[in-house]
Amino acid sequence: MNAVDNWGDRARIGLFVVGREVVPEAEWWAMRPAGVSVHAARVTAASPWAPWTADRTAATLSPDLARGCRDFAAMAVDVAVLAHSSSSFIGGPGWDEAAVTALAAELPATTTATTNGLDMRLALAALGAKRPFLVMPAWMSDGIIASAAAYLAAAGLGVPAAWRYRPLDKWTGIAPDGLYPAGMATDQDTGSLFDQVARECPADADSILLAGTGLRCVAIIEALEKALGRPVVTANQASLWRALKAAGIEASVEGYGALLRT
Repeated sequence: MNAVDNWGDRARIGLFVVGREVVPEAEWWAMRPAGVSVHAARVTAASPWAPWTADRTAATLSPDLARGCRDFAAMAVDVAVLAHSSSSFIGGPGWDEAAVTALAAELPATTTATTNGLDMRLALAALGAKRPFLVMPAWMSDGIIASAAAYLAAAGLGVPAAWRYRPLDKWTGIAPDGLYPAGMATDQDTGSLFDQVARECPADADSILLAGTGLRCVAIIEALEKALGRPVVTANQASLWRALKAAGIEASVEGYGALLRT
């Protein structure tokens, strides 16, 4: 009997992830069902990773995305995920579809392309959620949070409140844009995140959306759903759910929320 080697004999999924993040791959490997492998291409481009053309009729791939598409084609991945919430938020209405079209033009016809923004919207719809409490990482600027709320509103989703996670006291005095350089990306606390979401969630929210693929949060999905009695969608969880569906993988994943049991 051979030992488990995490070979993707059921599906291979390619992730475009932020170059200096550790969370996306860790969370995907924690949640993914057996027989599904995850492979990352790292991106250092500015947001959105596939910028609009001047007339906003199409998106053009950054060099990192174009290189990643070539690599994913060689790997024969079944799904390629542009796993970056901020690109969708900053790109705005229509950007996800334009980015998918641009990715598909560089990938084999057998590979499904998707974006994190599209995945989160589809996940909320699958759960019947229309008024998510939006929770964003501590390092997100006011501008990106406003863009996220506007993006969701344009998709017909009400946002009763948007909350930026407040990190532990040791990060006090550091502005949001300084938290990443200071090392917070690799030093995140899920306990305080749980406490804040549970405390701040408004009564009229029908769900919780933890956006940002670099936000460490899938370990608290089940606890939040039990505490708040509402479904929880996170960036990485939503994209995994969408990728499994696109790859034709029917699997009920336990321990990471109602979405992955649908």
